[in-house]
Amino acid sequence: MTPTPAAHIGDATLGKAADENFPVAPFFLPRAWRGDLMAVYGFARLVDDIGDGDLAPGGADARHLGLEPEQSDDRLAMLDALERDLRRVFATTGEEPHHPLLRNLRPTVRRRALTPDPFLGLIEANRQDQKVRRYGTYAELAAYCELSANPVGRLVLALTGTTSPERVRRSDAVCTALQIVEHLQDVAEDLERDRIYLPAEDMERFRVTEADLAAPSAGASVRALIAYEAQRASDLLDEGTALVGSVDGRLKLLLAGFVGGGRSALTAISAAGFDVLSGPPKATKPSLLREVGTVLRRARGER
Repeated sequence: MTPTPAAHIGDATLGKAADENFPVAPFFLPRAWRGDLMAVYGFARLVDDIGDGDLAPGGADARHLGLEPEQSDDRLAMLDALERDLRRVFATTGEEPHHPLLRNLRPTVRRRALTPDPFLGLIEANRQDQKVRRYGTYAELAAYCELSANPVGRLVLALTGTTSPERVRRSDAVCTALQIVEHLQDVAEDLERDRIYLPAEDMERFRVTEADLAAPSAGASVRALIAYEAQRASDLLDEGTALVGSVDGRLKLLLAGFVGGGRSALTAISAAGFDVLSGPPKATKPSLLREVGTVLRRARGER
């Protein structure tokens, strides 16, 4: 098999930005911001692709991380190798990062004085995915989101120089909400991977079994459970409106896009009658634009 040129490694990873529930690096942002956001997104997407077994075939990512191509399927080994390469991003001496996406991340880290912790959290979340398949309580799920989602929002604040304790708190609420929404959209897909991100305590409350989640369409109990979790995500997004109102200019539009993206996905879930088993409900562009407008209007009222 012909090796993939290094210049093209990561193209497929970065191309997934268009499939997210929220705009990753929209055109209206300054070019420097867009570049930095895509550099961070490339790392975050790579981590998730390793953890989910969604890497491009051929083993190129493994080779760039210093492993044999056949080790691409050893997710824990790949995550360990990725962490070693991440350490090279932050090192002031020694060799440069091996993977092109991490070499691309290094200038952003230095320019924005980023710290390793958020990146390490994302890696640890994917390690957890290899070991933890079920969550007993919402508190356990929220602790997972603290690793898997909240670091992304904190990185956005750091990249834009707008970090404050209150903004971090609001950002964490938005990111946890977005993670819950993604889990709701992907219930069937996650179950195929033997993962359930619906808290067991909630499943018991609504009398939902794992067999119910494996059905081709959702019954009344599953729909009620999904509606309950969707409301939880909606309440968290409400906390994010104040975050949008606390900043100005293009950053306000970006954060409104995150919140509006979550809201438009919830609208799609509701429009599907909370049946997420027949296929993942996806937001439409008109819905996204409407929700972003609503978030901006509410943010002006909460300033």
